[in-house]
Amino acid sequence: MTHTLVLFVALLQTTPRGVVEAMHARYDGKWYRTLTFVQHNTAYHPDSTVEHSVWREWLMAPGKLRIEFQPADSGNGMIFTADSQFAFTKDSLTMARGFVHPLLVLGFDVYAQPVDRTIALLTQRRIDMSVLSETTWQGRPVWVIGAKAGDVHSRQFWVDKERLVFVRLLGPAGQDTSKTSDTRFNKYAPLAGGWISAEVEFLVDGQRQFLEEYVDIQANVPMPATLWDARQWKATRGKS
Repeated sequence: MTHTLVLFVALLQTTPRGVVEAMHARYDGKWYRTLTFVQHNTAYHPDSTVEHSVWREWLMAPGKLRIEFQPADSGNGMIFTADSQFAFTKDSLTMARGFVHPLLVLGFDVYAQPVDRTIALLTQRRIDMSVLSETTWQGRPVWVIGAKAGDVHSRQFWVDKERLVFVRLLGPAGQDTSKTSDTRFNKYAPLAGGWISAEVEFLVDGQRQFLEEYVDIQANVPMPATLWDARQWKATRGKS
C-alpha cells in the first residue's frame, strides 16, 4: 500500500472521537500538569475605550483553576474546581455554581483525563460530536469538530492537525444567539512537553471584546491542595 493510500485510509477513519483520542495519546504523560502565569487583560468597550487589568493564575489539570485579581489584597477572584465555579469579592464568597470551563477542557484537561470524560463534557456543552470537517486557520490545517464546512456559527472547536492542540471555539453568543462568539488560542510556543498559547482573544461577530496576554509562565510548579479549597480563599491568596 502506497504512502498516499495509507494516508487516505487514515483520513477516512478519522472521527471527532478519533481527534480527541489523538490529542490525548500524543501528549499523555508528557504535557505539564500545573501552570502558573501573570495575565495582562485588555477589555474593549462599545464606546471605543479600553480597560486594563492584571490577574494571577494557577492551573492544575484536570479541572482546577485559581484566579486572583490584582492587587491580591483586593480579595477578588475565582476558583474553578470539582465541576464548579466560586467567585469572591473582598474575600467573601459571592457566587457558587456548577460549571465546567470549556477552555480548561480543550486547552489542558484533554491531555490529563480519560477520553470518555472529555467527550462527555463537550457533549454537555451541546457540541455535536458526530460532525467533523476541516479547513485552515492562520495558514495551518485544522480539524473542525461540531460543524460542517463553512459553518462558523454552530457550537464547534478547532484542532491544529499537526500539533493536535486546540485553537478556536465558536458558537452562539450569550444572550443574543444570533451573534457568534469566537475564542482564539494564539501565539503557541513549546512548553515542558506540551504547548502554551500566550495570547487568548475573545470576539463577538468579529469584534474583539477581550484580550489576555500571559507572562511569567512557569510549568510543573508544585501547588498545595488548599489553592482549590473555596473555604480557604482568604488564607491562601497571595501566598503561592
